[in-house]
Amino acid sequence: MAEDPFEDVLNLEDQFYQEGYKQGTEDGIKAGRIEGRSFGLEKGFEKFVESGRLYGRAIVWANRLPRPAQQSDNARPESRPNQNIEAPESTPPSGSTQKLPPLPKNPRLEKHITTLYALVESESLATDNTDEAVNDFDDRFKRAQGKAKIIEKMIGEGSLKDEAQPKPGAGIAAGPGGGEI
Repeated sequence: MAEDPFEDVLNLEDQFYQEGYKQGTEDGIKAGRIEGRSFGLEKGFEKFVESGRLYGRAIVWANRLPRPAQQSDNARPESRPNQNIEAPESTPPSGSTQKLPPLPKNPRLEKHITTLYALVESESLATDNTDEAVNDFDDRFKRAQGKAKIIEKMIGEGSLKDEAQPKPGAGIAAGPGGGEI
């Protein structure tokens, strides 16, 4: 029997299917890398923003801790540097500055704040794009979030995230129903 002259036409659908499948796979791989990279950058940015927020809070809390009692000023005059320097005119008078209240003297609180600072300080954070570095960052980040919650409970402050989120229905006023924005 001789070859069927219409065999190529009959297999045309299968041929186009195979070509389309191959091209779709190649395009999918390329698009997947692009989307994966942008998604990774977005999530990494979100994690580092939150880490920076925790770092800032750790610094503020550490500066609010009570200072250890220092020696009297008369004992060592050299320990009082710049005692005759006046404040620049651009700074507001000392009566109008606002200060955060000091935190209670509590060794556990001090330890938690020190640990939080150690977990989020950027000098020791690995920024490599390896599984080990990412897992280490995620582990430290989760531990730091836990420490921040413990500190918030100990000092009676709420989370900044909770305060920043609007309540459902807040700020929505009932109007005449015009519906225009």
